[in-house]
Amino acid sequence: MKKAYCVGTCGTCERILKDSDLIKKGYRYQNIKEDKITPAQLDQMKEMIGSYEALFSKRALKYKSMGLKNKKLTEDDYRDLILQEYTFLKRPVIISGKKIFSGSEKKTVAEVMKLK
Repeated sequence: MKKAYCVGTCGTCERILKDSDLIKKGYRYQNIKEDKITPAQLDQMKEMIGSYEALFSKRALKYKSMGLKNKKLTEDDYRDLILQEYTFLKRPVIISGKKIFSGSEKKTVAEVMKLK
């Protein structure tokens, strides 16, 4: 499977997709703001990456505004929050075969740029 989960209005996601040419390389694009992630999709991502926490963005504005910063969240909490609010998914999430990449850290982006 070749898939990219992003938000269409996220400049960072758009830059990574453009610079890596993933769409031209045959990756399917899902704008998670308009086409929400399904529980099955999220569960698949979790199986590939190891935890829901690894997919969770603590940079999301709602993370602080909801007071989540001061709470001890469980894996079930992370899953539920991502499914309720698309901004909690650490973006972009790129799936290439059996590999998964989540987020925009330099190391992750460097690996995404190597994808075929």
